Amino acid sequence: MLRAFSSRNYRLFFIGQGISLIGSWITQVATIWLVYQLTDSALFLGLVGFASQIPNFILAPVGGIFVDRWNRHRLLVITQILLMSQSLVLAFLALTGMIQIWHMIILSICQGIVSAFEMPTRQAFVVEMVENKENLGNAIALNSSLFNSARLIGPAIAGLLIAAVGSGVCFLIDGISFIAAISSLLAMNIKPNEIAVLTNSPWERLKEGFVYSFSFPPIRAILMLLALVSFMGTSYIVLVPVFATKILHGSADTLGFLMAASGVGAFMAAIYLSSRQSILGIDKLIAVSPAIWGIGLIAFSRSHTFWFSLLMMFVIGFGSVLEFTACNTFLQTIIDDDKRGRVMSLYIMAFSTIPFGNLFAGALAEKIGASYTLTIAGIFCILGSVIFIKQLPALRQLLRPIYAKLGIIP
Repeated sequence: MLRAFSSRNYRLFFIGQGISLIGSWITQVATIWLVYQLTDSALFLGLVGFASQIPNFILAPVGGIFVDRWNRHRLLVITQILLMSQSLVLAFLALTGMIQIWHMIILSICQGIVSAFEMPTRQAFVVEMVENKENLGNAIALNSSLFNSARLIGPAIAGLLIAAVGSGVCFLIDGISFIAAISSLLAMNIKPNEIAVLTNSPWERLKEGFVYSFSFPPIRAILMLLALVSFMGTSYIVLVPVFATKILHGSADTLGFLMAASGVGAFMAAIYLSSRQSILGIDKLIAVSPAIWGIGLIAFSRSHTFWFSLLMMFVIGFGSVLEFTACNTFLQTIIDDDKRGRVMSLYIMAFSTIPFGNLFAGALAEKIGASYTLTIAGIFCILGSVIFIKQLPALRQLLRPIYAKLGIIP
C-alpha cells in the first residue's frame, strides 16, 4: 500500500501536502459556516461555491497548456505561495471584523484562478516524483487517501475551532500550513524535464488536447460522467450547513461531524484503491461508484436522525472518492505523457462543473428545500451510473490494445 514511498520526492510531497490539506479543509468548513452566518441563505452558499470553482472551469484548459510547457516543480511552488497569500488576507479580514460577503466572493474567485493552474500541475507532477512508473497508480491512490485523511481531520478540527475562537483563526491556520507544502517542494531533487521545441501556437496545442481526449470514446465517456456527477453530486457540500442547523437542529460541531463522516468514507475508499495491484477492473468501479454516491445522497436527504445522517455521509464520501480517484488513476495510466497536462486539465474542467452545481443547488434549495434538492441530485448520479454501465463492453474492446501495449495484459 505504500509502494510509492520508495521515491524520496514523493515522501516529501506527501508530508508537506498532508499538513497543508488539513488547513485547506479547515478553511473550507469555516468558509461555508461564515457565509451562512453572514447571510442565512442557501443561495449565497451556492454563490460562494460557484465563485471559487468557476475560474477552474474556464481556465483549466489554458492551465493545461502551461503545465505541458513549463517547469511543473517551479509552477507548483509559485501557486502554493499565491494560495497562502489568499488565506492570510482572508484571515486578516475575519480577525479584524471587516469581513463581508463580497470580500469572500472576490477572494474565492482569486483562489479559483490560482487553482486553475495549481490543480493540473499537481496532477501531472506526480509522474515526475515517482521514479518507478509501476508505482504511479499507487501514488495517485495515496494522494487520494492523503486528501481524504485531511478531509476527515480538517472538518472535525474546524467545528471545534469555529465554536471556540471563530472562523478567523481557521483561515490563519490554513495560511501557516502552506509553509509545510512549500518547504517540502523546495527540498526535492527534481531532474529537469526536456521540453521539446514546438512551432504550433498555444491555441493549436489546446485544440490538440481536446481532439485527443474527445476522439477516444473511453476518455470522452469518463470526462462526461465526471461532469455529470460533479455537477449534481457534490452540491451536498454547500447544503450541509442547512441540514446541520435546520433539519438536525445542531451547530458548528454538527457540521464538523457530518463533514468528518464524509471524510471517513472517502478515506476508506482511498485506502481500498491504494491496495489494488493493477488497473484491471477499475472500469467497474468507475461505473458503480456514482450509484453508491446517489443512494447515499437520497438517503441523507430524507434523514432527520443524526446517527443515520452520519452513516449516509460516510456512504457519500466513499462513493464520490471511489469515482474521482478511479477516474484519475485510469486517465493517468493510459494517456500520452506529452499530453498529460492538457488531459488532466480537462479532468479538472469536468470536475469543475461543481460551481454550476453549487449555484443550481443553492437556487433550487431556496425554491423547493435542501432535502428535495439532494434527492434529485442522487437520482441523476444513479442515472449516470446506468448509462456508463451500458457503454462498458464497447469501451473495454477499445482499451485492450492500450493495456497490451502497457504490459497490463498479454
